[in-house]
Amino acid sequence: MTLIRRTIAQLTDMSGAIYKGELKELIVEGIKRDSRSTEGELFIPLTGDRFDGHQFIHQAIENGAKAALWKKGVPVPDDLEQFPLLFVRDPLAAMQKLAMSYRGELFTRVVAITGSNGKTTTKDMTAALLSTTYNVRKTEGNLNNHIGLPHTILALDEDTDVAVVELGMSGFGEIELLSKIAQPDVAIITNIGDAHMQQLGSRRGIAQAKLEIIHGLGEEGIFIYNGDEPLLEEEMAKLFMPSTIEKKTFGLGEANEWSADHIVLDPVKSTFEVQYMGKSCSVGQQQIMIPGRHNVSNALAAIAVARLFGVPAEQISEGFQSMQLTGMRIAPSTAFNGATLLNDAYNANPTATRAAIELVGSLTGFRKKWLVLADMLELGPDEEKLHREMGEYADDSKVDAVIACGELGKYIVEGARAHFNEEEQLQHFNTKEELIAWLLPRVKPEDLVLVKGSRGMKMEQVVEALEKG
Repeated sequence: MTLIRRTIAQLTDMSGAIYKGELKELIVEGIKRDSRSTEGELFIPLTGDRFDGHQFIHQAIENGAKAALWKKGVPVPDDLEQFPLLFVRDPLAAMQKLAMSYRGELFTRVVAITGSNGKTTTKDMTAALLSTTYNVRKTEGNLNNHIGLPHTILALDEDTDVAVVELGMSGFGEIELLSKIAQPDVAIITNIGDAHMQQLGSRRGIAQAKLEIIHGLGEEGIFIYNGDEPLLEEEMAKLFMPSTIEKKTFGLGEANEWSADHIVLDPVKSTFEVQYMGKSCSVGQQQIMIPGRHNVSNALAAIAVARLFGVPAEQISEGFQSMQLTGMRIAPSTAFNGATLLNDAYNANPTATRAAIELVGSLTGFRKKWLVLADMLELGPDEEKLHREMGEYADDSKVDAVIACGELGKYIVEGARAHFNEEEQLQHFNTKEELIAWLLPRVKPEDLVLVKGSRGMKMEQVVEALEKG
């Protein structure tokens, strides 16, 4: 249940609706987009290409809805003349306006995070560190778009100290909308990668789109960004940004305000010493139960926020040990025969895939390191070239075998032919089923297998097959 609690009259004003009924002082608690469970809530009938929420109004009422938004022009059933309907031009836009209004009434501080890669992991880390000191809520799962973010805001208790929200996008203008809804006190950009190249045209375009997060940041806000990415500095210089906004950097480069030294990686964790302004600091050595140098960078962003919010240095370790990470982001597990699996199947783009390859290259002590990849989607006209480059990057100094599936996966294999040619080192399959059947008997207990692909490829099925045997 979402937790905004307001009268019909208040909801009418906050959403820009029109209501001419008599139940203006009726209290509604929460909003709901799903008609199957709406006890005491405001039902919001969203529409799409294949559905119209208005058709489920009776089901919503049967399940306890007290009121509903209603799009002007949609016929009202005769038996709903006395039911509180708040008329709006667009229920989705009204929900967004309602969330923006509610956010403006809260004393909750908001940390908003975007980036091509790592935003969900950074969200989870940041929330974990802040939770050692504050009452914290965070974006659940991947509810980071124009529907999910308003839902997250409207789900906040009024006594929430800090909300850590994730802002996702696929094109220009989306982050600006989300940032204006969230009105963050702190805005973070984790990195600039290659995701959504098809829609945004170039990495520079991606940087411009991510920097839209500044539009919702207050004049006294704090902007924390990856200082290892020169495109951010270049594009920031073109923007008007109030001089009162405080800017801070993090990253693996020594020039960043927050950086790391003595990084040690293994298949299940990363250990590093936190540096502040190029020197050791009170935060000291930290350990996160997720591998990869890129995740050390994500952890530095979370540490920067925690220290800004006054979280004691000694509680940083406690926060990292208690954090709950969203699944399939380099999640370690064990194969049926004891082999080490790294499930990074949630999504893939060239930047994230290079980071995964670097991680595998840094790990030692295995008989054989298998890199299992699938198509990286939405890369635009250069998709074949980008897949070949991934194969070229996965050389024999980093991995022992490259196995790929999918229509674009064949270009990964083509790129890897410069380094591998034997059957046991290089294979392409059209389907996951063929890949699994070939790979399963070849993986030995002393091996490491990293699995990665775009969300639409569902490569977690490969991990599940290796776990079951």
